[in-house]
Amino acid sequence: MRTRPLKVALLGCGVVGSEVARIMTTTADDLAARIGAPVELAGIAVRRPGRPRPGAPEHLLTTDAEALVGRGDIDVVIEVVGGIEPSKSLILKAFEGGASVVSANKALLAKDGAELHAAAAAAGVDLYYEAAVAGAIPLLRPLRESLAGDKVNRVLGIVNGTTNFILDKMDSTGAGYSEALEEATALGYAEADPTADVEGFDAAAKAAILAGIAFHTKVTAADVYREGITEVTAADIASARQMGCVVKLLAICERAADGASVTARVHPAMIPLSHPLASVREAYNAVFVEAEAAGRLMFYGPGAGGAPTASAVLGDLVAVCRNKLNGATGPGDSVYAQLPAKAMDQVVTRYHVSLDVDDRAGVLAQVASVFAEHGVSIDTVRQQGRDGDAALVVVTHRATDAALSATVDKLRALDSVRDVASIMRVEGE
Repeated sequence: MRTRPLKVALLGCGVVGSEVARIMTTTADDLAARIGAPVELAGIAVRRPGRPRPGAPEHLLTTDAEALVGRGDIDVVIEVVGGIEPSKSLILKAFEGGASVVSANKALLAKDGAELHAAAAAAGVDLYYEAAVAGAIPLLRPLRESLAGDKVNRVLGIVNGTTNFILDKMDSTGAGYSEALEEATALGYAEADPTADVEGFDAAAKAAILAGIAFHTKVTAADVYREGITEVTAADIASARQMGCVVKLLAICERAADGASVTARVHPAMIPLSHPLASVREAYNAVFVEAEAAGRLMFYGPGAGGAPTASAVLGDLVAVCRNKLNGATGPGDSVYAQLPAKAMDQVVTRYHVSLDVDDRAGVLAQVASVFAEHGVSIDTVRQQGRDGDAALVVVTHRATDAALSATVDKLRALDSVRDVASIMRVEGE
């Protein structure tokens, strides 16, 4: 075994970073045996050094991240700061100094992943980021390596634990969105500002990364259609239950049937209880992969949290350190396909449309004619009257998003339709 240690700089020491530091220091002998050389935590860059950080040696703390990265003797930089800057500049500086990088930064990778991969390749170093998607679940490496000889056609998953917890509580307890969010915040599943989670930004960044790897093409967060869960109501949850479904926030990445384009989208959807993703509860994540030769694969586990995410970071650390010792690099960015991202209005799926209408003769026929006019075929209709009004629930067959949007616009213009109360896609059938 090589005796000179590989030196590691850790950027960020919050929930994830402190767990990385703890595991590195308490399992140093095991890591050395697995890698083939000792690994030394050389410094930890933090913004506020006065905070308690269990597991992080105080003498290693510094507020000068740039100086730490630029020391010249750093072999690997672990970035768990998040955000675009200063993370991007620090990673590029690490590459310039010959250091490989392990990151958990999905927002940065979804925005500038191609640039970072190019910089890593030019410097002859690694960029690994298993922890950026689905926490502890081994997902990116199987997509990039285990399925490298296969053709992936679809990736469908629950990749945000906060929103899954909220929707699960709404389903299991009958709580409204606000009540479920309050519980998620109290239990630490939701941030003080939950916008990135509940509005789908976090899941959209992960969808971009998944689509890029699965389809060997450049996909950024800007290419991902995004809807959050803030408009999901207890009535939507109850209606899904009546259909034998459950509501989940899904990240869906698909290759077109003709292979000429891809789509990536994040939105709430109803899925049947028979689908494997329907049973994913609490803050867990799960991703369903459909490949031509391998068939259907499901990856399941904790998608966030300090220790689970640190597990993925340390797995990448072992891999890049082994590469360093062997004078090699791992798989880089594979974007040879360069498939265009198809617009959301061309996506085909089923829809659940809830309408508040006048409870009088002829309204159902009028509504049905609007669907037929735009080529949207109706699968089922449920109607419930109440004091001169009626709730009308229409579930369609598969149609384009553009056709459904045109249908809804026309419905809103009808005198007999008081409100289009809810529109939700139906997936997994």
